[in-house]
Amino acid sequence: MFFTISKIFEFIGSPSHLALALLALGVGLAYTRYFKAGRRLTTLAAALLLLMAFGPVGHMLAVPLETRFAGPPDDAAPPDGIVVLGGSIDEALSAQYGRASFSQAAERVTAPLELLRLYPKARLVFTGGSASLRASTLTEAWAVRRFWRAVGLDQGDVVYEDRSRNTFENALFTRDLVKPKEGERWLLVTSAMHMPRAVGVFRKVGFPVIAYPVDFRTNGAFWRAGVPGDTGSAVSMVENAMHEWLGLIAYRLTGKTDALFPAP
Repeated sequence: MFFTISKIFEFIGSPSHLALALLALGVGLAYTRYFKAGRRLTTLAAALLLLMAFGPVGHMLAVPLETRFAGPPDDAAPPDGIVVLGGSIDEALSAQYGRASFSQAAERVTAPLELLRLYPKARLVFTGGSASLRASTLTEAWAVRRFWRAVGLDQGDVVYEDRSRNTFENALFTRDLVKPKEGERWLLVTSAMHMPRAVGVFRKVGFPVIAYPVDFRTNGAFWRAGVPGDTGSAVSMVENAMHEWLGLIAYRLTGKTDALFPAP
């Protein structure tokens, strides 16, 4: 139930969807006796869209998330294992073409190529089922397994968890699958923006992890946003950052984390 509700709310609560809904409502009211209210709504919607597309909104929302957890120091002890979270696969395109088709978070899947060269004895685990509300013909684990075997990373020793649909299930099912022992060191590989929520969930289920953030979208400087390279990327950053902030709130309210904004 939580998964379905979260997906519906994710669609309805999308900043760009809300702005476009306000715009449509404003335009509709403009042709009625409530044309003054329609004009105000249209102006508000246009301002929101312009701020998202050309302003620093996305950057300022994303920086606190991306800078919350730093990666381990270079002289840190080798990890016993590496957990890679799903969220990097376009399920529909992967199913259509029969091979891994990546989203913007592809670095989640490519980072282990370097990590296993540094830590060849570490156990590698990928966790990701299908995040689609509709029936899916494949899972993220299937696509990642296909890619890792093609590049020689998987020699038959990688563990795949293919039932999880969200971050909470990633943590819960992976813990049950690998049964980490007390004192073991496990790296958690996911997008920097997603790391606070991911670490909070893993802590909640009793699986301590060490953050290894990838897929950075900002320069880490709150007041140095610069001019967005293109409107699509700028709006995407707003969407992703708001998704994480709302996710942090929802996970805290439903008891899936112990802190609203997990800290190192």
